[in-house]
Amino acid sequence: MRYLPLTPSDRQQMLATVGATSIDDLFADVPKLARRDGLVDLPLAQGELEVERALSRMAAKNVSAGSAPFFIGGGVYRHHVPAAVDHLIQRGEFLTSYTPYQPELAQGTLQSLFEFQTQVALLTGMEVANASLYDGATSCAEAVAMAHRITRRSKAVLSGGLHPHYREVCETYAQFSGLEVRALKPTPGVADPIDIDNETACVVVQYPDFFGELRDCSALAARCHQAGALLVVVVTEIVSLGAVRSPGEMGADIVAAEGQSIGNALNFGGPHLGLFASREQFVRQMPGRLVGQTTDADGKRGWVLTLSTREQHIRREKATSNICTNSGLCALAFTIHLALLGESGLTRLAKLNHAAACILADRLAAVPGVRIVTRNFFNEFVVRLPIPAADAVTALTDKDVLGGVPLSRFYLDRADLADLLLIATTETATPEDIDIFSDTLAEVLQ
Repeated sequence: MRYLPLTPSDRQQMLATVGATSIDDLFADVPKLARRDGLVDLPLAQGELEVERALSRMAAKNVSAGSAPFFIGGGVYRHHVPAAVDHLIQRGEFLTSYTPYQPELAQGTLQSLFEFQTQVALLTGMEVANASLYDGATSCAEAVAMAHRITRRSKAVLSGGLHPHYREVCETYAQFSGLEVRALKPTPGVADPIDIDNETACVVVQYPDFFGELRDCSALAARCHQAGALLVVVVTEIVSLGAVRSPGEMGADIVAAEGQSIGNALNFGGPHLGLFASREQFVRQMPGRLVGQTTDADGKRGWVLTLSTREQHIRREKATSNICTNSGLCALAFTIHLALLGESGLTRLAKLNHAAACILADRLAAVPGVRIVTRNFFNEFVVRLPIPAADAVTALTDKDVLGGVPLSRFYLDRADLADLLLIATTETATPEDIDIFSDTLAEVLQ
């Protein structure tokens, strides 16, 4: 394919056709804070060797996750991924395969997705799961849209404990669907006062919530069902389901989750893996695609796309979603890692995470000026510091300790949260890492 640059006349004609006066008008919906004014401060041209050297110098300034005690969470978690996972997913038949448009030619891909769906359904305690979505945030937004279709109601109530990025994606989706999103005020350590009326399509809660708090959703599920609404449960740390009650056991109708923790490394923020499961009665309203098992004309077991409800496969007005693909390779990594762990291995991994978090919380609680805010947690919790959390994190990083995420990064307009630090620990944190973190934090606070 040749590159054919447009002339200024071509651009003006295209802008006039869509009713824009300038190219900048096309970015009107992008917040000014997210737009760059001018070019990036980089040389306009360099040779490959020069570029490698320059990027290496820039990268060397970072404190990488594997080079220092690491306690950052907030929706993305550092877990050990067995070498076998990367080895297997990099086989050519997996690495280069794409969406199985021709099922008869993609039986291996379909089988792995079928097994993936089975794993997700078992983990979440739900009856049916799809073949994955982009990430946890889009899964959450799709769950809200699905509840809107099922109930034909116009309001979604989002818990204050929902990840702020997930909330923002839901609000973006809602702009174009006529759905009212009511986001409750985030208050770490305090349960939401959730009101459900006859216009409520769904209530969305996170489990554990963004601040690490674990709450039983059973009573809330009963209230939702009594009012004719659905309960959507969001899980950002999927490893937690190896130790706590599943959303399905507590009465969830739809589960949206992030699967990055299993099989997928941090990767500088992506790609991620959206998990999605629901009750079987709602299966025809699920977004994405669903792989099913069947038999062929000779009676041999095979796999097919049982449901594919995206706009490229059926009439646009009948599509449940415009998501065009699933995170196939990330889903395969998830499947391989979870198969290697097995049920007992996942349970043991979850217990290791919780035990490490308990040890860390006890150590930090002994640091003068530090108070644990989250009461019931899995592997993540909030602490209150005597100084702004952002200042503490900067000082810790200067001492080669990656000590959590200040809540002020997520809530710029909440001065009352400026002294709160979100801390996560996993099986990758050693006892020495925990000692270094607590000792260094004590030094910083002095």
